[in-house]
Amino acid sequence: MTKLKSTTRALALDYDVALLDLDGVVYVGPNAVPSVPDALADARKAGMRLAFVTNNAARTPTAVAEHLTALGVDAEPADVITSAQAAAHYLAQRLPRGAKVLVCGTTGIVDALQERGLEPVWTAEEDPVAVLQGFSPTLSWSQLSEAAVAIQRGALWVATNLDRTVPSERGPLPGNGSMVMALRHATGQEPISTGKPNPTMHTETVERSHARRPIVVGDRLDTDIEGARAVGCDSLLVFSGVTTPAEVVGAQAVHRPDYLARDAGGLGYAHPQVDLRGSAAICGRRQAKERGDHIELSCGPSGDDGTPDGLDGLRATAVLCWRVGSRPVRGMDGLAAERVAEWKIGA
Repeated sequence: MTKLKSTTRALALDYDVALLDLDGVVYVGPNAVPSVPDALADARKAGMRLAFVTNNAARTPTAVAEHLTALGVDAEPADVITSAQAAAHYLAQRLPRGAKVLVCGTTGIVDALQERGLEPVWTAEEDPVAVLQGFSPTLSWSQLSEAAVAIQRGALWVATNLDRTVPSERGPLPGNGSMVMALRHATGQEPISTGKPNPTMHTETVERSHARRPIVVGDRLDTDIEGARAVGCDSLLVFSGVTTPAEVVGAQAVHRPDYLARDAGGLGYAHPQVDLRGSAAICGRRQAKERGDHIELSCGPSGDDGTPDGLDGLRATAVLCWRVGSRPVRGMDGLAAERVAEWKIGA
């Protein structure tokens, strides 16, 4: 894909269910992303249903729903789909009912296994036939050791996800993928990962939400956007989490979103078209043009692109770079409105 999609009306009117990532999209750490609770309420008023999808396996759907409600986002446990649920579903399709699965994680995994009729255990001496590893902020050396022993004895090893980091108010912190690396190093084995971008995760979400025309809303290219593409869903990338504009401009085809927005408020408006004309890409009053070894970004006479989010320059730059290959970008001075995260793409 070399172009972004456009709409003539709000995304909340064109798609029936928003499959919303949580960390970096709805909240960062314990706090809501500013204005997002109101934006999601508006999307619901427009007729869109919301499903909350998280690669974080630490908490149960009930705990997540309670957190969302406390932040001003109405949610029921049935609205929440976790990577632990997707992984437990994967195991239940392959193991007999009552099979023992060693937990390398916390209560989110325990509840998901029990929901699928599997028995959680905590030591390798209980002869588990599988190990399920998910993010836990209190993961201990002892848990990793039990998992390592079980894996080396032949247990099937499933990881809920391979995210290297989790967002926090202090910056990115080690995620489940970082803990998986410890077991990889210790055992020499590779896990099966059922979280995003594996299609298992979004397939589970579409099934539980009964979506007919869903859109994935996420902040990560290598999980949310790639995962959406794996199941044929359109995607909205937001910059309230970990991804920077520079990463979007340099993204490979599998990581390219269909829409861009500062945050989930992007569900509430129409998205502009980007036109390719010769060596230039034009979006609203912004133009990105190939100039030898770099891309030159310019704006119209008013200096204001007049869109709700001020990202038309980024849209034009991304589409042009996707077509011709990533280049340094010049002409950034005076475009402060477009500096989300790090608007630093080149010299």
